[in-house]
Amino acid sequence: MGYRFYVRQAEKVIDGTPCDQNGTAICVSGQCKSIGCDDYLGSDKVVDKCGVCGGDNTGCQVVSGVFKHALTSLGYHRVVEIPQGATKINITEMYKSNNYLALRSRSGRSIINGNWAIDRPGKYEGGGTMFTYKRPNEISSTAGESFLAEGPTNEILDVYMIHQQPNPGVHYEYVIMGSNAISPQVLPHRRPGEPFNGQLVPEGGSQQEGEGKEGDEEKADVHGGAPEIFTSESAQTFPVRHPDRFSPHRPDNVVAPAPQTPRRSRDHNWKQLGTTECSTTCGKGSQYPIFRCVNRNTHEEVPESYCDLSMKPTPEEEPCNIFPCPAFWDIGEWSECSKTCGLGMQHRQVLCRQVYANRSLTVQPYRCQHLEKPETTSTCQLKICSEWQIRTDWTSCSVPCGVGQRTRDVKCVSNIGDVVDDEECNMKLRPNDIENCDMGPCAKSWFLTEWSERCSAECGAGVRTRSVVCMTNHVSSLPLEGCGNNRPVEATPCDNGPCTGEVEWFAGSWSQCSIECGSGTQQREVICVRKNADTFEVLDPYECSFLERPPSQQSCHLKPCGAKWFNTEWSMCSKSCQGGFRVREVRCLSDEMTLSNLCDPQLKPEEKESCNPQDCVPEVDENCKDRYYNCNVVVQARLCVYNYYKTACCVSCTRVANRHSGFLGSR
Repeated sequence: MGYRFYVRQAEKVIDGTPCDQNGTAICVSGQCKSIGCDDYLGSDKVVDKCGVCGGDNTGCQVVSGVFKHALTSLGYHRVVEIPQGATKINITEMYKSNNYLALRSRSGRSIINGNWAIDRPGKYEGGGTMFTYKRPNEISSTAGESFLAEGPTNEILDVYMIHQQPNPGVHYEYVIMGSNAISPQVLPHRRPGEPFNGQLVPEGGSQQEGEGKEGDEEKADVHGGAPEIFTSESAQTFPVRHPDRFSPHRPDNVVAPAPQTPRRSRDHNWKQLGTTECSTTCGKGSQYPIFRCVNRNTHEEVPESYCDLSMKPTPEEEPCNIFPCPAFWDIGEWSECSKTCGLGMQHRQVLCRQVYANRSLTVQPYRCQHLEKPETTSTCQLKICSEWQIRTDWTSCSVPCGVGQRTRDVKCVSNIGDVVDDEECNMKLRPNDIENCDMGPCAKSWFLTEWSERCSAECGAGVRTRSVVCMTNHVSSLPLEGCGNNRPVEATPCDNGPCTGEVEWFAGSWSQCSIECGSGTQQREVICVRKNADTFEVLDPYECSFLERPPSQQSCHLKPCGAKWFNTEWSMCSKSCQGGFRVREVRCLSDEMTLSNLCDPQLKPEEKESCNPQDCVPEVDENCKDRYYNCNVVVQARLCVYNYYKTACCVSCTRVANRHSGFLGSR
């Protein structure tokens, strides 16, 4: 593009060239071949979710869940514990909110967003791995912030939420190697999301926390059972009691009255009384049936001790809210600017995605048509480019007439004003620094030599001659079509006195050549005379008409002249009085009437001379006189332009007019 040639590519690329930018396949003999994770060409082995090449996903366990607990107080709330050795860590808000995720190690060191200080998105090291903290900032984006890390971790890490508005839900997922993987843990005797006095505290840090633990133990003793430990299931789902549903856990502050004589009777049986709340609002969640011991006749709920615990049905997971979640635009990062300086373009990937079964899937774009699609391209500018600057105006044309050239100064200047090399500016946009200029057709003038010094006749009438040539004139304002028909004369008469002779055609001797060099003419006198004894009587030429008349002129050539000065006639004087000047053009020409530089500079005729040095004297008109004594007022009021005042104050108005014309002439 932009050049006037094309290149034909080879039919096959070099072996080993990647087939695409993101894949691992390479070209071999013109065909795309896949490479397995074992680095063998054509192998179909891939890395399983446990990171094992060719594995069957049995060497690890994926632990995932959604923290959706309704929080009431502002501050830091614990979400989930990431155990030591975890890999493929992904902590992501379900939707954008004003809440923030935080990360802290068990040693008490804050990794991300600790001590009420919000960190910028980026990479942070902690727990033996590198976490990538993302916080989408596009106005139209609905994606929440996230922590991502490859792992493995070398210590236990705790994930918190800085609660400021209703919890949109936090999805967590990580991989534990080995088949005996543990579930995500929360601190004993503390429900998930319970605030730590509004801030992150070191492990075992405050006495209040210890007191809180003792209080929980006492409540557990009242129930007559062990304290509640929330596993991944309980951390994932926190049901709210509705009229037709019941929480799977008895509230801690409710103490049920113990029956006096607990007995198992056929009058009581297990009955399903509702289900737990669905784990998600859309995209396929899970819920469990709630079984209670009721009176067979009245169907009233009674303590579980009235029913046979061994006959209590095991709650089985049931799918719920299987309809897909609303599609949303997933926005990628901006690419690098297409230009290192000046206005460029950058791009990003925008995909339509839907969440289903805790997995985000790419779907057809029409499913996001209810949302305005974010821009995929944008202008960018890293810095201002160097630019061309024109430092000077065009020079005058190199010739006074005809076609010549003119130039100007063009420089490449950086954005701080320094002159830099031309290569730093766009050469395609460089302004011209030289161009042709047409001054119009050249006029032509007659060029003349001086008159010859010798007369063609030694006695009687003769002529003096000069050379005349028509050439281009750079100062005259003669008509453009040529020199015209008024060719200057090349001969002028001269007379060296009378001659004596006899009756006949009398031819005098040839005069000297009209010019000292080059081609000239010679003249001689030819008359009709009558020869007497001692005198000659001149007769009328018709008296000798019967005789052949000798020629009176012939050409002559003494020697080549070489270069010689020619000049035009003087121009008109620039001023008619008070001193002006007139000009003529002088050129050195060879015998062939071509320009030459061999003339003697000391003999060069003047090209400019003064003229009309006399003072300017206005014409005196006897009828011109001032008729009023206050004509000076007329002059001051500039009324001389009117004929009446020009006549009534003739002298004053004429004096002002002459002064004004003299001023213009001096200019």
